[in-house]
Order: sequence, then C-alpha cells, then structure tokens
Amino acid sequence: MHETVLAHATLILPDRMVKGHLVIRDGLISEIGEGSAPRGAIDCEGDHIAPGLIELHTDNLERHIQPRPGVDWPHAAAIYAHDAELAGCGITTVFDAMRVGSIPSRKDYSPYARKLASELLTQIDAANLRISHYLHLRAEVCSETLLDEISAFGEADRVGLVSLMDHTPGQRQFRDTSAFRVYLRSKVQLTEDQIDAYFDQLRDISARNGAAHEAGAVAFAARVGAVLASHDDSSREEVARSAAHGIRLAEFPTTREAAEECHRHSIRTIMGAPNLIRGGSHSGNVAARELAEAGLLDIISSDYVPSALLSAAALLADIWGDWPRAMACVTATPAAAAGLSDRGRIAPGLRADLIRFRLVGATPALRQTWVRGARVA
Repeated sequence: MHETVLAHATLILPDRMVKGHLVIRDGLISEIGEGSAPRGAIDCEGDHIAPGLIELHTDNLERHIQPRPGVDWPHAAAIYAHDAELAGCGITTVFDAMRVGSIPSRKDYSPYARKLASELLTQIDAANLRISHYLHLRAEVCSETLLDEISAFGEADRVGLVSLMDHTPGQRQFRDTSAFRVYLRSKVQLTEDQIDAYFDQLRDISARNGAAHEAGAVAFAARVGAVLASHDDSSREEVARSAAHGIRLAEFPTTREAAEECHRHSIRTIMGAPNLIRGGSHSGNVAARELAEAGLLDIISSDYVPSALLSAAALLADIWGDWPRAMACVTATPAAAAGLSDRGRIAPGLRADLIRFRLVGATPALRQTWVRGARVA
C-alpha cells in the first residue's frame, strides 16, 4: 500500500471549505480529516487543495502540432509538450479537440484528426503521458468530408465528446459576418473579393451537405457512446434544434437569449476562460461574466489559454463569493457532463487527481499537481 498525506491544507470540498488533511492510498482519496495530521504528512502551509481541473474543450494540442502557419512540428514531441503544459496548469483530465470535416480545396483545411488521434492513443497506451486524455471530435458540418473522416473512428478511440460545428457565414458564431471577415483578413490574409468568394463556397457546401453531416455526426456520437454538444448557439431556435438531438451540453453560446434557452432545456453551458478574464468576447459575443452573474454559466473551458482555467475559477469565486461553487465549474460539473463519475470532487473513493495552489493577491499560483496520487507537476 502506498500512502500520501497532505496536511495543514485548505480543502475545497463540494459544499464547503475546511482546514485539515487528506489521505491518499493507492491512487484514491481515502480519508478527509479536520484534526491533527498523521506523522510523515506533507505540510501544505495552508495552501488550497482542490480536485484536478477537467478541460472539455482546448485547441492547445493543435497549437503545439503547428506552432506557426505551415510548420508541422514533430508530433510525439508536441504531444509530450502539450501534456506537460496542461499538468503544469493543474489540468488532470483533458478532452483534446480535433476537427473532423475538411475542404480539400483549402490547403489549411485538410484532414488531420485520424493520424493525430492515432499518435496520441499510442502515447496513452505506452503510459508516456502525465494526465488523462480523451478525444473531442469537432464535427464541422459545413465541410466536404465529415462523414468519411468521422467513419474512421470507433468505440476503441476514447472519443468522449462530439460537438456539432457549423461555420456557415451568417449564423451561429458568425451570424455577424464582420467578425469572420476580420479573422480571414488577419490570419488567412484573404482580400475582400476572396472572402466574398469563400463565403459563397461555404454557403453552397452547407446547402449540399449540412443536413446529412449533422445527422451523421449525431448518429456517430450515439454509436460510440460519446457526449454530444452544440457549439455557438445564438438563438432560441438553434437551442431547440440542439435539444431535439438530445444535446445536454452547449459550448460557448453567443447570446444571453441562447444561454437562457439552454437552461430552460436543461442544457449545461460552457463559456471560455479568456472571455471571463478579459471581460468580454474577442468576437463580440456575450460576455461570460454577464452569464455568470445571471446564473447561466455552468462550466468553464480554457479554450486557447490552458493556464486560464484556474485563474477563471478564482475570478468566479470572487464574483460569487463561493469557492466550492466556482471550483465545480472546472471540476465536478465538467466531470458529470462528460460521464466521468470517478473524479472531479474531493471525496473518499474517488481518484486522487488533485492540485495545490495558493493565492498571490487575487492570482492563484499552482504549486503541485497529482494524478492518481502521483505527482506529475
């Protein structure tokens, strides 16, 4: 039996905070105590001990694979760096986002997910990674190849989440196409005439393939047992459509109206940590803080800044005056949404996926990360 005791800690439990100690035995949380700690305990000096963070949506692996446009970094090295970065940010379970659905005529929009997923799974099987990895397939319905690409995945591929993406100009995230134009001008460096032609191409692709691709992605999620999510809901009608598919998880609703409708349908909402920390959306969508203050925010995702997840929890704790509620947005609630009942809370019998941090002013400074009781950062 291997035992570790964390003592003199501020434990963030599901419903309260206590000063005490925590006993880890053989990778599981064994005991929670409020009295004197056993001998040989690690002195946490009053630091906070919380469940390891659970990330449902991050593009961070893609950033490591392609650190610059046109640069294809060695994938094994990129996977190790991504894994270590997340561990160092307190993330102990991640759903790595990979796009399925491509437009072959665009050099920057070609298929990649199956190959990258296989490489990631190889590293998981070899026990080379520090934290738990699952796949999040972002099913782009406005594409040419979604059904072919998604059919290459099966039940053995650790697909935990499938989100329905639709980047057709004039709806959802790009209901206001001006934000889409800014993105294409700055990142892809298209001219206005090229953007107009591209919009026409996307609308044609959507008209030809959208309905079949959406139905195919919904059926695929059911076949492999993955949680199905919507993405960028912007209206009551879009949320109702999501609910009709059985969706219970909405990533980044773009309006308060959509977030309110999600809650009416018992659909949990995910908002981005960068949106919360920056004070608003960089795309002009609804502010995460507005939804938090209205009781319409359920889960936080780091999106494109892994270190933002813990910082966002601290900001929510300040907004709500409630650390357990804030930490649930990055631990217990995403765990429940993803169907992971063995983690996300400090409770006896659950995995000892834990983090230790202290507040430096209002900023949480991560000190240690454990996965199944073993220190990984």
